[in-house]
Amino acid sequence: MNSSSSSADLPELDANDLPVHVAVIMDGNGRWAKQRLLTRIKGHQKGSDTVRTIVRTCREIGIPYLTLYAFSTENWQRPKKEVEALMMLLNKFLRSEKAEMIENNIRLHAIGQVERLPASVRESLHQTIMATKDNTALNLVLALSYGGRSEIVRMVQEVARKTKRGLVDPESITTETVANHLYTHNIPDPDLLIRTSGEMRVSNFLLWQIAYTEIFVTSTLWPDFSKDEFLQILHEFQSRERRYGRV
Repeated sequence: MNSSSSSADLPELDANDLPVHVAVIMDGNGRWAKQRLLTRIKGHQKGSDTVRTIVRTCREIGIPYLTLYAFSTENWQRPKKEVEALMMLLNKFLRSEKAEMIENNIRLHAIGQVERLPASVRESLHQTIMATKDNTALNLVLALSYGGRSEIVRMVQEVARKTKRGLVDPESITTETVANHLYTHNIPDPDLLIRTSGEMRVSNFLLWQIAYTEIFVTSTLWPDFSKDEFLQILHEFQSRERRYGRV
């Protein structure tokens, strides 16, 4: 979907029916740059501006959780120069946005194999997480070096170790047991998943958590994704009936 209407044209959002948790697959930075004969990193730089816009919008309207798929486990296979540039951009973002997160009561979280990130990025990430740990208005979750399958494998290994030590009875394992051993154990499942750039796949993102998530796909490339289109998607979300498998 694409939006040509402005936020002024949209009816008022129902504050009592906002998603608690919005997750976003931010896709299309490279194609945006290619269309403009720019380098891929220019697309990523432009995409970081969109991140700021959507984070601020969630904070303004009162959405408690926003998860952004910033870097996947598969992204490590990209050209070395692009990966290095992405890590530099991530480091810069963490350092430059820390003050705004503190000022706007935003708490930063990270999920994924963060131990694989460069030491400088891990340090910036740790500093920003600690500086914002008492904030309560918006929980911003960055999925970094994240893959849904690797998360599930990690969960199975952890539960298996506890079972081997006699701490978990295999017959007592429930969906809650699984959820409590995922990266997102203290984060509610997403109500809404948005994917930009028109690709019709979830790309190994939050595979367990999106079992009953409402999914919206827009052909808009991430650097062009706007506050107005985000608000339009929220309006459409509020018109959907969520039955969770029931009649």
